[in-house]
Amino acid sequence: MPTTARTARSATTTGVTLRPAAGAAGAPGGSGFRVVGAVLVLLMLSSSVPSALYVLYQQEWGLSSGMITVVFALYAVTVLAGLLLFGSLSDTLGRRPVLAAGLVLAIVAMGLFASAQGLGLLLAARAVQGLAVGLATGAMGAALLELAPSARPALGAQVNSAGPTVGIGLGGIGAGLLVQYAPAPTVLTYLLLVGAFAGCLIGVARMAESAPGRAGGGRFALAPHRIHIPAPVRGRFAVLILTIVAVWSVGGFYLSLGPHLALSLLQSTNYLVGGATVALLAGAATAAQLLLGRTEALRTAVLGLLGLLGGLALVLLALGLGSAPVFLAATAVLGAGWGAAFLGSFRALSALAEPAHRGELTAAVYVFAYLAMSVPAVLAGLLTNVHGLHRTAVGFMATVAGVCALALLATLRLAARNRAEGGAA
Repeated sequence: MPTTARTARSATTTGVTLRPAAGAAGAPGGSGFRVVGAVLVLLMLSSSVPSALYVLYQQEWGLSSGMITVVFALYAVTVLAGLLLFGSLSDTLGRRPVLAAGLVLAIVAMGLFASAQGLGLLLAARAVQGLAVGLATGAMGAALLELAPSARPALGAQVNSAGPTVGIGLGGIGAGLLVQYAPAPTVLTYLLLVGAFAGCLIGVARMAESAPGRAGGGRFALAPHRIHIPAPVRGRFAVLILTIVAVWSVGGFYLSLGPHLALSLLQSTNYLVGGATVALLAGAATAAQLLLGRTEALRTAVLGLLGLLGGLALVLLALGLGSAPVFLAATAVLGAGWGAAFLGSFRALSALAEPAHRGELTAAVYVFAYLAMSVPAVLAGLLTNVHGLHRTAVGFMATVAGVCALALLATLRLAARNRAEGGAA
């Protein structure tokens, strides 16, 4: 590893202490960090808003559960396309221009959502939204690591993991409230987001560049930007990414079919219930991340995986009993495990990134995350049309439990190996 990379980070079994690159134009912990954090939360918030509206779209346009998961999956596929094509673009061009481009695309997507009167524009809006998130993800993750306050260097990784859960939770409950109580919710919701994204765009334009050696900007290359995992860290990456897969498989299910399942179990027609279910999952995740923010990374991941297994067991019990209270309790436990597992695994994965390739490695993590979020959700949606929602949910949760168990064993072995090596990350 180059000397500059060694001095830029100190790896331990807890994760990594990341310091802003020398000469970066952004002041650590300043307004730039807050702006990027706001962009992350808003992008994730906007991605969860359609989840609360899916039930309404189904009723108004006669869409099946399978088609809803296709709409959801299109978002994930286009996120992947953005990550694979432009995941490391901010490492060469700079964080600011990439973030700005992502925000412009997000504004376009919100306009398409607000104009949608049927499936066609809904699919187009989801595709543009996915591209916006995929384009911005690597830049956001890297910028948060670089701009973290010098007194709290781990805050960058914490915001990286908590931002999505905060955004998803706020999007679910906010959209649910608007759908139930506001006029024209399928228009008003997105117009409010247009204003929020415009404000973030102004903030990004005013913030300083943080990419190492890119304060003056870089040159845009038309070739795709590769997602590459350095050979020395591939073993650890493979172990930690199992947890990411388990976490986002659960997230994908809840974001696509969770509101419908909650309405079915609660025998309710209140649209707020669907959004509140997503918000409960994400709120519990955020609470766990705040509680475990200073805990060692691998220990946090292990605790999270145990929580996921407990939550999945409770979901299966709730489905077997047809019990709404047990399902809500299970969702809270599942959310806490989700948040802790994502925080721990992301912090440990951050330790593998050299400063000049943070955007690239962050993008690689999210490639696996969005694959895990989309592919199982689509399969679940298609199976729902054949076997029904409850039977499909049972099979899905049992399968994810197996992945969690495998991830737990692998993470425990990695932690043991780290201890045997004297704390090497």
